[in-house]
Order: sequence, then structure tokens, then C-alpha cells
Amino acid sequence: MGVLARKIALVTGASSGIGAATARRLVTAGFKVCASARNPEALRDLRDLGCTTLPVDVTDEMSMRQAVQTIEQADGAVGALINNAGYCQPGALETLPIQAVREQFDTNVFGLLRMAQLVLPGMRRAGSGRIVNLSSMGGKLVFPGLGACHASKYAVEALSDVLRFEVKSFGIDVIMIEPGIIRSGFVNAAISKLPDPQTQEPYAAFDATIPGALREVYEKGVLAELGGGPDDVAKMIERAVTDHVPKTRYAVTASAHLLMAQHAVISDHLWDHFLAAQFPRPGT
Repeated sequence: MGVLARKIALVTGASSGIGAATARRLVTAGFKVCASARNPEALRDLRDLGCTTLPVDVTDEMSMRQAVQTIEQADGAVGALINNAGYCQPGALETLPIQAVREQFDTNVFGLLRMAQLVLPGMRRAGSGRIVNLSSMGGKLVFPGLGACHASKYAVEALSDVLRFEVKSFGIDVIMIEPGIIRSGFVNAAISKLPDPQTQEPYAAFDATIPGALREVYEKGVLAELGGGPDDVAKMIERAVTDHVPKTRYAVTASAHLLMAQHAVISDHLWDHFLAAQFPRPGT
């Protein structure tokens, strides 16, 4: 496991899904793990498994500061930060309240960057560290109805690329994890945040089809067959923090490899035609 195994791994958004699977995998592998989430009661199983648990809301400055200070006072610098906290705000872009888009970026982008800013001084003092940012194949390509979420992941890609260059000389690696189709609670969580389709003309019919389209892509269709589960992502995160020379990006699942490769070699118009076979077009 290397020197990072003797330091603490801080996982945000660890109450379920990828975050919980990552905390379980790392603590089982012998890491000291601090699992964090807005509701610490949701972390009880991880606490029983041997994780330290802390309340962390990545949209709240004091919450983030207190968590990092608590860890550093007890265990020294964070060895690995796994920036996993995030969610997806679906809906046609014209219909989304701008506050909903701000909240999407507040969690997925600004919270991620702020957590990195808070752990970096300790990592610099220690002369080592890894920051693992949960991006997505959605940081390289888009699905209709998920524009706000994809925009946040494109931002994560850009921030990570720049941060990697800026901190490398301090002995710190910045790594992106790019999951493809992951069978988890993603679809239900996303659907719960859809705007009321009856009030979203001329996109009401389009927004109403998003739940079915997401279930087809993520749970039932051909692409779902090429997907994986939260532990597939957790396994790749473990690699990111243990590889002697980590890659800058780790794609996860065949769906991510296939779709990102396809998107890289076809034109925008051909990609739009591909999407039209999976999702309905507004106004048609």
C-alpha cells in the first residue's frame, strides 16, 4: 500500500453508493479511513467496520474546515482526499431555476475545490498526498436532460487538470475517476430532483420522458449491460491511491471506455444523431 496507507483517507459523500463502497474497500485494505457525510448517522455501518466518521457538508465552509482540522489534530495531514460528494440535477436547461444550477455547482464543483484547498497545506508539509476527484464520462460527453450535471463534471475535469500541474512539484498527485454507467441509486436520486413537468412548457413532454430514458440507459438497455456497480468504482479509487505512479485518469466500466472513445472520433452532428436514438428531442 505504500506510505499513504499509514495516513488517513478522507472520503466525502460516504453515506451510500460509491462513497460507502470506497470507504469499505479502503478500510478493509488497511487504510485509516475517515468517512464523511452530511448526516453522520448514515455512516453507522462504516463506523462499525472501523472507519472514523465525521459530519461534512461540502456546501458549508465551517463544516469542511472543522473536519479537516479534526483529522489533522488527531492523525496529521490527510494522505488521500477522495472528493466523492455530489448529485445530479436533471431537467431541460431552459427550465431549470438558476438557483438549482448554482446549487449543483456548489456541491459538485465548489465543494470539491474547497476540500482540496483545505487539505493541500497539510499535504505540502508532509511532502506527499493524493487528491482523487470523482468526475464521470459525463465530463467528456453529454446526455440530454442532464446538462447542469454534465457541466459540473466538465468543470471538475478542467480544475483537476490545472490543479495536477500546480501541485505536482509538492509531491501531490491529482487523479480523476471517470465512471460510466453505474447501477446504483443514481437514477432515483436524479428523478427526485426533476422540475414539475406540467409547468415547464415547451419542455414538459421532454422532461416527462427523462425518468424512462434514464432507466433505459442506466438500468435496462444495452449500455446498462456495459455498466457496473459502486464497488467497481471503489476498486479503481483504491488503485488510484495505491499505484506507485498513478494515472491521471481512470475510466471505469466498458460503457465509459466505449462511449468516450466513440465521442472522441465522431462529429458533433453524428453524436447528436446517436443521442436522438436514446433520448427524445424537445419539440418533436
